[in-house]
Amino acid sequence: MTEELDFNHREKPPSFCDTVNARIDAALVAENATRPQRDYLGGSRLGDICSRRLQYEYLKAPRDPDGGFSGKSLRIFALGHVLEDLAIEWLRKAGFDLRTRNRHGEQFGFTAAGGRVQGHADGVIVAGPDGFAAPALWECKSANAKNWREIAKHGVAKAKPVYAAQIALYQAYLGLTETPALFTAINKDTCEIWHELVPFDAALAQSSSDKAVAILRACDAGELLPRHTSDPEHFECRFCAWKARCWS
Repeated sequence: MTEELDFNHREKPPSFCDTVNARIDAALVAENATRPQRDYLGGSRLGDICSRRLQYEYLKAPRDPDGGFSGKSLRIFALGHVLEDLAIEWLRKAGFDLRTRNRHGEQFGFTAAGGRVQGHADGVIVAGPDGFAAPALWECKSANAKNWREIAKHGVAKAKPVYAAQIALYQAYLGLTETPALFTAINKDTCEIWHELVPFDAALAQSSSDKAVAILRACDAGELLPRHTSDPEHFECRFCAWKARCWS
């Protein structure tokens, strides 16, 4: 039986909605391309499971053709910033003296290794209600419902090791080790909020700092660090912006 040919088939033209969104996303991607790239290892990234990926980030290695941020991703990032601003407002209304800038009007942060490692904290709580122990680091993240539930069920250290490493490093470098950090996670789908006190983990802070040193030394020596897996189809590899470069 021969397959019938459809001579009347026509591709469906993009809808008005699709056309507008395409223009928005194109504008966001173009705008993002003009932003200067980091010239340092970010403290928020040192918990990443793959040191080689952090090398690629630090060395500004070209991403795979499909490894750049899409317009949708950039919209998600922007939403995260808006939710963080709302969380700041909500916590202040709840009685927390939350500061996002130091006395010089600069974001709280640290610099190490001659500026080659840096981090910028979301805020510091200098006083709080009901005997809240201060001063304390404050870090805020937003997540989809699935990831948010994992955080709320297992805690940030187990559910999101990258965030936990970031918190430990910031506590160490900002001298906020005596009191637990306040970690806030907002569910993007339901607006549920998870708050968690995170005691300082000295071992995690030290291992993350040591990891930064090892990455910088390898970059200086022109050495490529090992991959974290031998499986190119590992979840972390499948969504890596440097997969083709790494495995070619």
